[in-house]
Amino acid sequence: MLHDTTEFSYQRENPDAIGITKRINSGRDKAGRLRSHTVCGILMHSSLAVTTEGLPLGLTAVKFWTRKKFKGTAALKKKINPTRVPIEKKESIRWLDNVRQSTELLGDPGRCVHVGDRESDIYELFCAAREAGTHFVIRTCVDRLAGDGDHTIADEMDEVAVKGLHCIDVRNNNGDPDEAVLEIRYRKLRVLPPIGKQKRYPALILTVIHAEERVTPKNRKKIEWKLITNLPVSSRTDAIGKLEWYALRCKIEEFHRILKSGCKAEESKLRTAQRLTNLIPLFCILSWRVFWMTMLNRAAPDAPPTLALTATIGVLDRLVNDRPKARRKTLSRYLIKVARLGGYLARASDRPPGNTVIVARAVTPHRHSARCHGRRRICG
Repeated sequence: MLHDTTEFSYQRENPDAIGITKRINSGRDKAGRLRSHTVCGILMHSSLAVTTEGLPLGLTAVKFWTRKKFKGTAALKKKINPTRVPIEKKESIRWLDNVRQSTELLGDPGRCVHVGDRESDIYELFCAAREAGTHFVIRTCVDRLAGDGDHTIADEMDEVAVKGLHCIDVRNNNGDPDEAVLEIRYRKLRVLPPIGKQKRYPALILTVIHAEERVTPKNRKKIEWKLITNLPVSSRTDAIGKLEWYALRCKIEEFHRILKSGCKAEESKLRTAQRLTNLIPLFCILSWRVFWMTMLNRAAPDAPPTLALTATIGVLDRLVNDRPKARRKTLSRYLIKVARLGGYLARASDRPPGNTVIVARAVTPHRHSARCHGRRRICG
């Protein structure tokens, strides 16, 4: 279960009918003073169910909201400690609401794994998952108290030896292929809630996984992942499995990209938030369906088109002529026809639509070498 937040920005003469999302800097005026303006738009927090192979199964929860006024986090911290504010009074409650709704909808909490980025590193979310009997893999950014409260997670992880290596294929800042060797460390430990909330929430036994690149690369940012999970991790293979599950989080970003670039949700001329929040869910269904067919095409391009299409096959034959004439009716052939309706030219030099994959493979630990071994595994 992948969770993430995105925003839709609009330009309106009357932004009050929609609301605002944030305040951004817009340069300096003639006197050298900083200028800023608020952005008109809507925020959407979505939850996308995918298989462990990355096939999107559909949305399980969506939450829309907007702001009438915006106060930056820095301004808020001057007045009150955010950790002392109940989660029910924060926008962060969206993470808990979607976890609960998604888990309830699927009806099998033990099989669900909720995946979120650093924004979802919320202690209340850990407790909500525990109450629901479900699991999570979260990228952590908070150095929480651990053990008896006299040290932190970072203190304990500094004592953990490297348990193995993991090799992944990446691209540098120039888009060229590169290889990164990650050192894997993990430990099960007792994690405490924030000091101001220790009377309300219990301590939890969780596992922290650190995956850090061995050397700092020259042409890209160093990879450093810190994950926290309530799933059992007893071996290097278990730890790599959790890393691969977290890597699937890019799928929901791709889903949001389809919403904006494919369905062009930000180009709508509707003037109120209510109308936009009626339209965007329709786009969500279309975007998921496009994403789903794209992933099917990657896995089985020679499958029959009826795997994803029904009566539309005949319509596509009439609307789009084959170039050149194809004898076999395959899923790939008909998805190219759909793409051509959207402007894809299908030239010999063009990359087939939806044909990009990310490859990762396991690495056998080696004391003096970073050589990569093991079978290749497509994870995205």
